[in-house]
Amino acid sequence: MKIVYFSVTGQTKRFVKKLSLKDTYEIDPIDPEIEVGEPFVLIVPTYEKDITEPVTDFLYYGSNQEQLQGVAGTGNRNFAQLFVFTAKDISKEFNVPLLYTFEFNGTTKDVTNFEKAVKKIES
Repeated sequence: MKIVYFSVTGQTKRFVKKLSLKDTYEIDPIDPEIEVGEPFVLIVPTYEKDITEPVTDFLYYGSNQEQLQGVAGTGNRNFAQLFVFTAKDISKEFNVPLLYTFEFNGTTKDVTNFEKAVKKIES
């Protein structure tokens, strides 16, 4: 399964680099309109919509929204009910499961649990 992600400060990118899943694509904030053409899981950090607008542009481009299988979110738990709100909003808007949430760039346990969630979606 392809992993598509968006990284603002590098935290999400650091998480993705820890994965054993190597088929990854980082959404380019300058040119987000790329069609993936295959099923994927999206990982997003938590930011206001104006910062994550490239993610929305990416999802609405071509068949990307149909290929989206699930979303995972990263953020800061200190934000309480706002923790991973970007991933929660995408999950609702595109009617896909919220597969996993983690803080900052994730722990070894987060990597393992995320990969298990992706494998479950694949089967």
